[in-house]
Amino acid sequence: MAGVGANQYKKEEMQKVAFKMKLKPGFKNEYKKRHDEIWPELSALLKANGISDYTIFLDEETNTLFGVQLLSGQSSQDLGATEIVQKWWAYMADIMETNPDNSPVSMPLTQVFHFD
Repeated sequence: MAGVGANQYKKEEMQKVAFKMKLKPGFKNEYKKRHDEIWPELSALLKANGISDYTIFLDEETNTLFGVQLLSGQSSQDLGATEIVQKWWAYMADIMETNPDNSPVSMPLTQVFHFD
């Protein structure tokens, strides 16, 4: 098609990332409740930064949380300089293992298999 750039029809580059965090024992229901009531301004920030299809799973045997995100921008773990994320971290600090700045202790996970 004349006048159409070659890249116009390319899908936006998306990346899937996964990471793990640690929930303190006995806080499964509270963690779920807080995320069921996620603040609208936090949801808007995540979307504005290209984060979608964000799911967190809990391994109840180890209290390990597994987060998976589809990104076209930066990971939610990279938004810690924003005021709303700092407030969220402080809000969640009593039920999760955190760093001194209240950010969750988070370890990236390496993808070893994918089926599409």
